Amino acid sequence: GQVYNMMVKFNHKSNDLEFNFTGSNLIKGETDGSSYPNGGLRATHRAGGYLAIDTSSPIFLRGDTIFIPSIFVSYYGMALDEKTPLLRANGALSTQGSRLLKHLGLENADRFGLKANIGLEQELFLIPRDQYYRRPDLQYTGRTVMGKIPPRDQEMSDHYMAPLSSATPVLQCMKEIQDQCFKMGIPLKTRHREVAPNQFEFAPEYGINSVQIDQNLVVMQVIEEVAAKHGLAALLQEKPFEGINGSGKHNNWSISTGNDIPLFVPKAINKATGNDMAFPVIMAAVIAAVDEHGDLMRMAIASPGNDFRLGCMEAPPAIISTYLGEDMTSYLEAFKDGKVEEYSPRVREINVGVDQVVPFSVPAEDRNRTSPFPYGGSRFEFRAVGSSQNVSMVNTVLSAICAKKFCEFADRIEAGEDAVEIARETLKKHWKVIFNGNGYDADNQQMLTDAGVWRIDSGVEAIRRLSDEKNLKLFEEMNVMSRDETLAREVCLHNHYTGTVEMEAGAFIDMVNHHVIPSVQAAGVGPLKALQNVVVTLKTALKEIHDTEDSFEKAKLARVLRLETMAELRKVCDAAEEVVPHDKWSLATYKELLFLDSHSGPSSS
Repeated sequence: GQVYNMMVKFNHKSNDLEFNFTGSNLIKGETDGSSYPNGGLRATHRAGGYLAIDTSSPIFLRGDTIFIPSIFVSYYGMALDEKTPLLRANGALSTQGSRLLKHLGLENADRFGLKANIGLEQELFLIPRDQYYRRPDLQYTGRTVMGKIPPRDQEMSDHYMAPLSSATPVLQCMKEIQDQCFKMGIPLKTRHREVAPNQFEFAPEYGINSVQIDQNLVVMQVIEEVAAKHGLAALLQEKPFEGINGSGKHNNWSISTGNDIPLFVPKAINKATGNDMAFPVIMAAVIAAVDEHGDLMRMAIASPGNDFRLGCMEAPPAIISTYLGEDMTSYLEAFKDGKVEEYSPRVREINVGVDQVVPFSVPAEDRNRTSPFPYGGSRFEFRAVGSSQNVSMVNTVLSAICAKKFCEFADRIEAGEDAVEIARETLKKHWKVIFNGNGYDADNQQMLTDAGVWRIDSGVEAIRRLSDEKNLKLFEEMNVMSRDETLAREVCLHNHYTGTVEMEAGAFIDMVNHHVIPSVQAAGVGPLKALQNVVVTLKTALKEIHDTEDSFEKAKLARVLRLETMAELRKVCDAAEEVVPHDKWSLATYKELLFLDSHSGPSSS
């Protein structure tokens, strides 16, 4: 959210323009907070909302406006935003992690504290804006609720990493996005084509999680605004088109000390602590956190668009395991079984056999794109995160669950237990969450499910896990969210899911009535009666949702409508599109939406 205030006023005596911005304006602001999603935390008769500056995130200038990152809380101090719980979770991570590191041998651990760092890979689609205006579903919801797959989609894999050609407006658009972001201190280091037609990606520098999240929200705004200037529409939703890849926002995550000693790099943390066992103890805590709280990790990625994205086309399944790679797994397994040895990953050298290319080395860990949380040598990559998300909740969960485990380890050490024995016992208990195989294989999925690894296929059910007693206690004990704050978020997320589906169903009805049926009638071919029944079915399902009071029950009905009913009904519309002549079909087709390279010219700018 953003609130804009003037920094000048007129002097009533002289009519001169004067600056009117004081330190108190910077520190605190007040606004009406009653109209935001609230989950019962406030009402119209208790509407106060208060802004306070977040001193950890840089102020930046864009155009004539100074933007001041802030938190947003109610009159009674309840978090009404995504940032306040994140900052609290980061504080818990720093406090509890410092306790553990002190016991592992790091002097002055509490002086510097810990910080969580992330790098966010932002994927998106860019489509012709004139065709976007011919799709009410894209305008209202960001995804197509109908549309026949064209003769060509991504079979050739020739869009991925292909040159960004000046023959379309995309190159100039992406350059301007980078330019505007750079002026605000946001270096988008990488730009490239992604796998699906008209799909692209930006990636920034790595940094502290709260700062990176603030900057990513700005990046998404800039993307949408600049795209319009170049005759394009930016789609940030996770699955705008059926049958091709969706978009993610891979959350590359690591922890370091305040003076930049990385916890997930064995030699660095072992050297800093003077303890060769520091790294495996830390890894044992993280692995246990993933195993115990995989339900919260799944909840954190339960954006409506991820319903269609997870489990195929390079997006990991909704089974929260972690990939460590052969070398790291073997090292931790030896540690678990009582062996004490240094982690020495194999360095593989590749020689392609020609004099013109110098032999080069590759890391010990391959890339497992079917894992939701793979280890990559110095960080974990939470690949399951959706492209449209504000990833504050994702990182709140990561910080909170690790803080909890660090706290448990530190408590046990202070009670007289040995850190190494705690770590070995923990790894034995939670080893099942480590999986290095193919996450798409049905037999592997069943094996993980049978082993007790968290699997929640439904985003609606995943959101429900917020109110589980285990998770309410976690957030309370780590001072991240009170019970009321946590329960309110569950209501907000369920309402958001239901509202998204209601808009999609409403757009579906309008498109059938105003476009598909008239096209079929004009052409004199197509399933007219079946299309009329589509409208009746959708209206009946929407009425059932509207007549239901409980937010969870409404969301469950919405999920059935979306993933079952609407998925079947779109087949009727797609069958109509298949037989109606192109000149009689009034909606933009996938062919017109997805192939800028063959359907557009360069940007006029």
